[in-house]
Amino acid sequence: MPIVDRHAGAASEPYPHSSTPSSLYTREGNIDPVHDKEIEGMAFPADKTIEAAHIPEENTSYAVKTLIIGGIAGCTAKTVVAPLDRVKILFQTHNAHFAKYAGTHFGLLKAGAAIYRKYGVRGLFQGHSMQLARIFPYSAIKFMTYEQLKMASSLCGIISVSVSYPLDMIRVRMAYITPESGARAERVRVVARMIYQEQAHRFGLFNFFRGFPLSLVGIIPYAGVSFLTHEYLTSLARGRFAAVAAMPADAQQAQVHRRRRKKPELRAWAELTAGGLSGLFAQTASYPFELVRRRMQIAGAHSPSARVSAVQIARSVWEQAGVRGFFVGLTIGYVKIVPMFAVSFYTYEKLKALFDLD
Repeated sequence: MPIVDRHAGAASEPYPHSSTPSSLYTREGNIDPVHDKEIEGMAFPADKTIEAAHIPEENTSYAVKTLIIGGIAGCTAKTVVAPLDRVKILFQTHNAHFAKYAGTHFGLLKAGAAIYRKYGVRGLFQGHSMQLARIFPYSAIKFMTYEQLKMASSLCGIISVSVSYPLDMIRVRMAYITPESGARAERVRVVARMIYQEQAHRFGLFNFFRGFPLSLVGIIPYAGVSFLTHEYLTSLARGRFAAVAAMPADAQQAQVHRRRRKKPELRAWAELTAGGLSGLFAQTASYPFELVRRRMQIAGAHSPSARVSAVQIARSVWEQAGVRGFFVGLTIGYVKIVPMFAVSFYTYEKLKALFDLD
């Protein structure tokens, strides 16, 4: 309410945080009855001082929630594509038992069928427990960091990879190992001990970081392209194509009274399409780096005491198959990455909507 100077016969300016027009008041400082009805429907902004006091607490809560739902989204997506991931690693690393299927018609199905016949369903999910242990912190940190830094998407990937790389090393080694028919797959601690005892580095812990520098290089186009593409496509869906891609207004109206979200929710097909396409572009941009990194990660399984560089592996791939050699398994990569990214982003966005997060 403005302060009235009776001697001057005029009201001073309202308080800075008040948005009520001075014309609604009488000279005595009371609300004009004529405008009383208008005020009932007006929205007044909260006091900025009070609002600012809650910012740190709200930011912490938002960060924790996005951390958790990011991890859940990543685990859900990886579980859906786990069998495809197993076959892709066998193709990428040129496993002696499965190399014959790579590059052939229906090679993915043939390799998958061969694994199932020899090892059963568990063979298709070999190394998946370590995958979940790796992907939860990786995906959690990736999504949470992106929400906090927003467009610094490549930095999100670098932070996530740095935290989870040793677990990825163990997981790839477990997926690569093909035990004799009927034999049990190697346990996590056995594989971890094998990696640690390799003589390639003076300190055993360094063995868990084979290919790590290359991974940092490859994650820049991978994470950067995926987040930027998804951000662009979802913005397009909510803007130019909102009529067909966004949820109808009446479907969201029933939830308005309990929601603070500003972004309109997208239809399932639109969210899945945006996620899938972001994965497709990201995989294409980073695949050669991934292939060389995988070869470095399994190098210790063949020569525990040898230190193989990325240049040596890249030269070997080039001499064997030329440019095409750097894209061996890319088709199965698409088959795996498109549904994985679609499910990951879809799950993440739906959980954000469930927790009423923008």
